[in-house]
Amino acid sequence: MFSLIFGMGPQELIIIGMIILVVFGGKKIPELMRGLGQGIREFNNAKANIETEVKENMKELDAKK
Repeated sequence: MFSLIFGMGPQELIIIGMIILVVFGGKKIPELMRGLGQGIREFNNAKANIETEVKENMKELDAKK
């Protein structure tokens, strides 16, 4: 599915993975992935908080009518 979204096949993904391995080295990749995971988690938490606030405000507006 990922490869269909960006129009890349398995060969391109393997080449990109090898380039990342060469640039960052084997020891830095886990740190990079950990940081990426934390960033995604924080983004999703912020998104959920905003959705909750919007829904609460919509309920308050509906109750005032």
